Amino acid sequence: MLSVDVIERPQAAAAALDPVRSRLLAALARPGSASSLAATLGMPRQLVNYHLRILEAHELVRLVEARPRRGLTERIMQATAASYVVSPAAMGDAASDPDRETDRLSAGYLVALAARAVREVGDLLHRARAAGKRLPTLSLDTEIRFRSPQERAAFTDELAAAVTSLVARYHDANAPDGRRFRLLVAAHPVPRVTAVVPTERTVTPLSAEDST
Repeated sequence: MLSVDVIERPQAAAAALDPVRSRLLAALARPGSASSLAATLGMPRQLVNYHLRILEAHELVRLVEARPRRGLTERIMQATAASYVVSPAAMGDAASDPDRETDRLSAGYLVALAARAVREVGDLLHRARAAGKRLPTLSLDTEIRFRSPQERAAFTDELAAAVTSLVARYHDANAPDGRRFRLLVAAHPVPRVTAVVPTERTVTPLSAEDST
């Protein structure tokens, strides 16, 4: 089982986003049958089996074992990944594109950049897996609490200068064996989640601190 998979095909995305099927995918992080899933989720076995067939057709679940049971064959299924991300590629021409954003300081531009990263890395990840290779990446994730908007602006200036200096030092446009990498640096307020329930998430509105 993969730790994470990126769904690129619109039909597969539609199948995975169905509320019942998304519950089945989560439950199938561990192998299970239509009967065991029906008991766990409180659903008719025939309905579970119907949705499993659709997920299997889109290669989101796979058969791991077929065992005889009461004169029939019980199919043990498992999700192909522990978690999934839907690529913007599934949206076709309607997908977000940073080249269409004019305000480089807007939240929309940041979302478009993140979407492009999912689309590009997802495509490269599928190609690397098909070739039996590991995809070279670098990820940094941290949090910082600024004392004031002024210090946040100063940090932004220093970070931009540092990145520009590093890029100038290591970038070689003419390296014969070189490979281009995309570097994305982003910052956004951390959402304040007040409660989490099975069907929805309640998030507090942006405070004055969040929006500064």
